[in-house]
Amino acid sequence: MSSVKVAVRVRPFNSREISRESSCIIEMSGNTTCITNPKVPPGTSDSVKRFNYDYSYWSHNPRDPEFSTQEMVYSDIGEEMLQHSFDGYNVCIFAYGQTGAGKSYTMMGKQEEGQEGVIPMICEDLFRRIQETECADLKYSVEVSYMEIYCERVRDLLNPKNKGNLKVREHPTIGPYVEDLSKLAVTSYQDIHDLIDEGNKARTVAATNMNETSSRSHAVFTIFFTQRRVDKMTGLETEKVSKISLVDLAGSERADSTGAKGTRLKEGANINKSLTTLGKVISALAEVASKSKKIQKGRLHPVPRLGADLAAAREPRRQLQDGDDCRDIAGRYQLRRNAEHAEIRGPCQTDRLQGRRQRGRQREAHPRAQGGNPEASRTAQSRGHRGAGRGRMRQG
Repeated sequence: MSSVKVAVRVRPFNSREISRESSCIIEMSGNTTCITNPKVPPGTSDSVKRFNYDYSYWSHNPRDPEFSTQEMVYSDIGEEMLQHSFDGYNVCIFAYGQTGAGKSYTMMGKQEEGQEGVIPMICEDLFRRIQETECADLKYSVEVSYMEIYCERVRDLLNPKNKGNLKVREHPTIGPYVEDLSKLAVTSYQDIHDLIDEGNKARTVAATNMNETSSRSHAVFTIFFTQRRVDKMTGLETEKVSKISLVDLAGSERADSTGAKGTRLKEGANINKSLTTLGKVISALAEVASKSKKIQKGRLHPVPRLGADLAAAREPRRQLQDGDDCRDIAGRYQLRRNAEHAEIRGPCQTDRLQGRRQRGRQREAHPRAQGGNPEASRTAQSRGHRGAGRGRMRQG
């Protein structure tokens, strides 16, 4: 099972695109997404770019037989993430894309039948499963928080009266956290629904040429899910805690396309700055590199470390490439676990270490390679083992 999965979704034309009689340049077949460059002559190598993802959702025309509904998106993505949280894992879903791409619709949806997004559906499903499985030996508790990152300032959406800039701190055990962020206990889906509605009203939105209700901030809705089980034989209680991070990123934008001026222009600059930083994180993680790279930090930078996948938002073709980079993160690193520690090695380091071990085994099998001197052979064997040991220490 891959630790990172990527899905792409195509939305219907909006009123602006319909009035311009725009043409759709994206096609989907299975999990393959193709984007055509209208500025390049057809039939050339650069005219069509193909990308393969875990999921491809065609939501362009409701009349198409392959049309993907909100429920289909949740069935593929949300249900799996919820199961992982019951298993005790931290999970995250990022929605990213250009402004007006439909991120908030996919994540939040609308308050209409069949139009609910991933966040309300995963919350409703969570409490449905709690009701079905809770018993005397198994108890659950759920807490939620909701924040936005607006112009590099962190705001508590569940306590909008607190206008101050909340601080992002680093804990040695749990990692980054937001100081003084409200964490409210909930006992039903209706409780969460009311809090989401309250938070959405406090979120910063504004109209631009590209989007009438453009989100001007990144929003992070987090569910803290605790399971307490009592062992019937010993009477001991065990606790399993997981975190579900649901992130609706603000859309990347170009000032000449959005017509942004004044405050809107400043907002767009901060949005693009944070998304560029996040894009650098993706690129750095996806590269096959043996040394760490310095990355400029922003308020959005620590957020993915709250148990999240990494993603960024740029222009359509760049967005698809970022999706490929996200998948590379899972494939380029080897996770090694034992009872004492966990190591993450990049492919270059792993190859070098395996090479040292192989050379050591060859020396043991062929002592004459050392000039027929048994003492030299024993010395070579010893050096081979020490070299491999040093390799492990450097990589650990």
